[in-house]
Amino acid sequence: LAFSSHSPPHFPPFSHHHSLRPGLSLSLSLSVNMQACGGATAAAAAIGSVHQLLLPKTSINTQKGSNHFSHNHFSINFSKPSRFSFVSNSLVTGRPPSSVSVPAPEIGGDGSSFKDYGLGDADPEVHDIISKEKQRQFRSLELIASENFTSRAVMEAVGSCLTNKYSEGLPGKRYYGGNEHIDELETLCQQRALQAFHLDEQMWGVNVQPLSGSPANFEVYTAILKPHDRIMGLDLPHGGHLSHGFMTPKRRVSGTSIYFESMPYRLDESTGLVDYDMLEKTATLFRPKLIIAGASAYPRDFDYPRMRKIADSVGAFLMMDMAHISGLVAASVVADPFEYCDIVTTTTHKSLRGPRGGMIFYKKDPVLGVDLETAINNAVFPGLQGGPHNHTIGGLAVCLKFAQSPEFKAYQNNVVSNCRALASQLVGLGYKLVSGGSDNHLVLVDLRPLVVDGARVEKILDLASITLNKNSVPGDKSALVPGGIRIGSPAMTTRGFTEKEFVAIADFIHEGVQITIEATKLAPKAKLQEFLEFVASPDFPLRDRISDLQRRVEALTTQFPLPGL
Repeated sequence: LAFSSHSPPHFPPFSHHHSLRPGLSLSLSLSVNMQACGGATAAAAAIGSVHQLLLPKTSINTQKGSNHFSHNHFSINFSKPSRFSFVSNSLVTGRPPSSVSVPAPEIGGDGSSFKDYGLGDADPEVHDIISKEKQRQFRSLELIASENFTSRAVMEAVGSCLTNKYSEGLPGKRYYGGNEHIDELETLCQQRALQAFHLDEQMWGVNVQPLSGSPANFEVYTAILKPHDRIMGLDLPHGGHLSHGFMTPKRRVSGTSIYFESMPYRLDESTGLVDYDMLEKTATLFRPKLIIAGASAYPRDFDYPRMRKIADSVGAFLMMDMAHISGLVAASVVADPFEYCDIVTTTTHKSLRGPRGGMIFYKKDPVLGVDLETAINNAVFPGLQGGPHNHTIGGLAVCLKFAQSPEFKAYQNNVVSNCRALASQLVGLGYKLVSGGSDNHLVLVDLRPLVVDGARVEKILDLASITLNKNSVPGDKSALVPGGIRIGSPAMTTRGFTEKEFVAIADFIHEGVQITIEATKLAPKAKLQEFLEFVASPDFPLRDRISDLQRRVEALTTQFPLPGL
């Protein structure tokens, strides 16, 4: 262990006091920087440190004029710096004595080297936060439609040495060297992506490097549009996504609306379905360069043939953002967008059950005079990204293999049937659902007839270990205090919930909504922040009812394992 008078000796393996067994011989080789301090000073510092770390209540005997220091349980020999230090009866490895000395790399002379600790030892604070989050996930009803539980195999890939490698470019065309295995991995991931979605590799290509869904969407816009070109996407309060061009009369909220001119299409509020007639009329007047299908809170399939016809009539590209339903598409339990769309984007961590990443699928034949393969690949790199996250691509390859299995198809069928059971029970309890039901993995509940908002309901349910999200519904004025809640089935289906448990979930949610209504009456004039503080206070009168609901929720959830952990 190298040290100087300016850098006190440090013994990484000994983070706690150790009790040595009688007869154990510990040999430590300490390299002393003689230019920085005298041998006697160094020896004293070393002995003091070892003494304090290992045997704080005992003394160490030294022989005057010797480089040997001894104790009845261990001995220390000072020697000149060498390439290796030989450790016998190592407290680090716990290996028994051997007639063959095992060389251990010597720590750098400046004391800057470190031991590769596990997270619990290296950073107890982060380790503790992760442990608490694991418990929260285990005990809660996770009903956010965009969340899921990925597998242990995916986590192993994401936590692997793949994170260490830089690989700007595409397979076979990298800026850095040493990418032969990264090329192999990314090519495998691309092949599996095409196979998982039943695509002909002669007709379709895919880029698996996008960091997530919003970057993937913006990379498409960069590839096929010029600044201030026109786009149309589903309006955010009607179930659309921010990245599809959302803006308000006072502010261009999304980066998409900052760099491009956006015009939303909307739902027919009487049916809760996309108003395709109005979309066609608006597109004829607005003449968009791109029409976007897809949503973040739309419980029905899109009419792809109708949207294809509209796009062709105005000379627009048709893109589908299938982030929410990509797992359902792979399992063929919802309509297939690939038959009608020019480009399809997706995240990979929602219904697909992969890591947090993104993909862009594109037709290989030119569309509207654009070579989509070249344009999209260049937009990803070097246009908007640098080196891809290879650990994510590894995890994605794993999940795409599973997405081709019979078990995955059965799982996605259960996602849909569980969601329908949930919707049916909610309707039976008197709730109004946007569109009246669901074709996919989510339901959107309109709470406005109950004179309560989604933000307050979300908070009360959160206190009862029920995790879902407030959500805008058609006609809403505020995204912060919207009139609805969004409920998804993928995560709890992953944990093994069946239709019976999802009926119970509807009952739990109903109970939470009733508590919210009563709490609102107790603080009728409170603004949202005041209400949140009121229900979180120790004096909240309905705390016992919330605690009872939480107890019953956790009694159910803890019967089911948490995948991957």
